[in-house]
Amino acid sequence: MDTRDAPSPALLDAFWRVVAQHGWHGATFARIAAESGESLSDLRGRYTTPVALLRAHARSVDQAVLEGTVPGQTGFGTARDRVFDLLMRRLDALQPHREGILRMQRDLMRDPLSALLLSPILMASMAWTLEGAGVSTAGLAGALRVQGLVGVWLSVARAWETDDSVDLGPTMAALDRALDRAEKVARTLRLTEDEAPMSGPVEGADSTPPDIVEPPIVEPPIVEPPLADTGIMLANAAGPEQPGEGGTPVGTPPGTSSGTSSGEPLPPAEPIPPSALSPEAPDAPATPTPPRKKGGSGPLPIA
Repeated sequence: MDTRDAPSPALLDAFWRVVAQHGWHGATFARIAAESGESLSDLRGRYTTPVALLRAHARSVDQAVLEGTVPGQTGFGTARDRVFDLLMRRLDALQPHREGILRMQRDLMRDPLSALLLSPILMASMAWTLEGAGVSTAGLAGALRVQGLVGVWLSVARAWETDDSVDLGPTMAALDRALDRAEKVARTLRLTEDEAPMSGPVEGADSTPPDIVEPPIVEPPIVEPPLADTGIMLANAAGPEQPGEGGTPVGTPPGTSSGTSSGEPLPPAEPIPPSALSPEAPDAPATPTPPRKKGGSGPLPIA
């Protein structure tokens, strides 16, 4: 009889009950036959060792998980979403045999050699999970993806061991975190099939980021000296005048060009009311401009 025959549900239930009671190393065919009601000869014709029965169980779980999926599917969500869905389906399929599976998991943690010998079964299941999610497992990159998903599954299995909730909320949260870590590693190693290069310029692309705009150059404002409210203060604010021919006498109205000024003319100022000190006052007596001292260089006298 073909050893690939799927075990009956009653046989699988008996197998995991024996594992839960006696551990992985105590799962003998005699105990399995007594628990399931099948004969040893029938079991011998179908399975060579308990490992073969374990492999048959893993194959049946894979078939249940992959049922309804399309090869290379990209019908919904991202590859991460599809892997998340398939792994949660796997946990649902394992839930009826939870007690025996957790007992076996604890036994293998204390027996690394047996865990190593049984690891190809888990790796095959994880490879089928990736294929069901539309992620390639071919070549070296595919082998690394399988190894990464094995690590994700082991992390989730530890959370599942202590999760007694009905909706498996803590297990789902642990799976989400484990996939986040695996996705970061995959991006670092460039194992994602649609990942763009991590660094370096893209050929034919503009090297200047589109969101960087050169700031405009703003000229500093020119601050004019404050204008006072008297003609004398205005004349003094224009700065000291050098004596010479063509100079502007004290009291020249603002805005009148001077022969000795080298800068820009002052903008027109607000009208200034005449005062007693201003030459433009109508009633002010005419006061002659004091003569300049020959060769003087000081400021004009105010009074």
